[in-house]
Amino acid sequence: MTNIFQTPKKFPLTKAALHEAIKKFPTPFHIYDEKNIRENFRKLREAFSWAPDFREHFAVKATPNPYIVEILARDGAGTDCSSIAELFISEAAGVVGEKIMLTSNDTPAEEFRKALALGAIINLDDITHINYLEKNARLPEIISFRYNPADIMNDGNDIIGRPAEAKYGLTREQIFSAYKICLDKGIKRFGLHTMIASNERKASTFIYTARIMFELAAKIKDRLGIKFEFVNLGGGLGIPYSPDELPVDLKMIGDGIKELFYEILVPSGLGDVRLAMESGRAMTGPAGWLVSTVLHKKNTYKNYIGLDACMSDLMRPALYNAYHHITVLGKEDAPCDEIYDVTGSLCENNDKFAIDRHLPKIYVGDVLIIHDTGAHGHAMGFNYNGKLRSAELLIRENGNVELIRRAETLDDYFATLNFPNARLKPKK
Repeated sequence: MTNIFQTPKKFPLTKAALHEAIKKFPTPFHIYDEKNIRENFRKLREAFSWAPDFREHFAVKATPNPYIVEILARDGAGTDCSSIAELFISEAAGVVGEKIMLTSNDTPAEEFRKALALGAIINLDDITHINYLEKNARLPEIISFRYNPADIMNDGNDIIGRPAEAKYGLTREQIFSAYKICLDKGIKRFGLHTMIASNERKASTFIYTARIMFELAAKIKDRLGIKFEFVNLGGGLGIPYSPDELPVDLKMIGDGIKELFYEILVPSGLGDVRLAMESGRAMTGPAGWLVSTVLHKKNTYKNYIGLDACMSDLMRPALYNAYHHITVLGKEDAPCDEIYDVTGSLCENNDKFAIDRHLPKIYVGDVLIIHDTGAHGHAMGFNYNGKLRSAELLIRENGNVELIRRAETLDDYFATLNFPNARLKPKK
């Protein structure tokens, strides 16, 4: 059966160039393309070029590496952080002040304190966090709240789920109370935030989200007199993991939100509000690949291809039953007339990158490229079975390949053990 490739899956290095990289940096590794990342950001920015002000707060959780954050920051992006480590990554990449948003949840005091020290915007997830923040740190000059619109939006997204069942955000009633409390405490600068979907490619979802948020901002201004400085529509922009899928239509999203901006915000006296998003996946997802070498072939009830990568390098297929396209280096145009399960070595039967996948004939030593792993790939790694996390490489715009995170070693794995007889090497 012939597919109509609406989104061709391409790898930026030639076969020879990738083999040269493998000589220096053994597989498995994740590799990212700087040019691709910057192009993705520019497309998003262009979709909102009409806005009085627009800011992308890159979701650091997607690809938490300061090299990646720095690439986006050079083009003007800020960061969306959800932990103290991500705040430090932002700082290391030169992103400080109100270009950072801390949108954490169940947040410890030290994270609030670090965000305040950096001058970041604090985006609170619960009304009780107002007193917690004041008691354990201090109230900031500008504050935002995350809205959960479950009262008017019952349908959900496959990853985040139905808003009413999500752990995030304040109810509509709580939102009004929270801003009133902050007004009474003397805070004068405010923002508004939501995050409803994840990996969503329907433009209508984001346009509807904008309507919800713009109407809420106008209502809060009317009732409490708050003139919001920004409305953050969240992230969730999806990518076409399969070649027969189309990318999200950013122009349609931008045009649809523009229409609502002038319909709702401008007449409400909010025509100068800054629009923000916190896209991660759409910025780096298509710009990353997991490269792995075939170690074994096993033929039992099924035909298995065993890689030197495993679920600890990419857990999305096991966690979400997610599809990631796979190509075999040098066989991109070969007929896919074999059927394989592509697996790793973890002692876990879900450790599979693909099930019943049509691929070219594969041999031990072949190099497999797993596409669209630039977001929530390496970042979700773990050490079950004592597996070590892989390296991260970056293809610069001039074509040079750089190591931006080395692979973990056994020394790293044992470094946190306080056990006197734990040894990495046998006694001589």
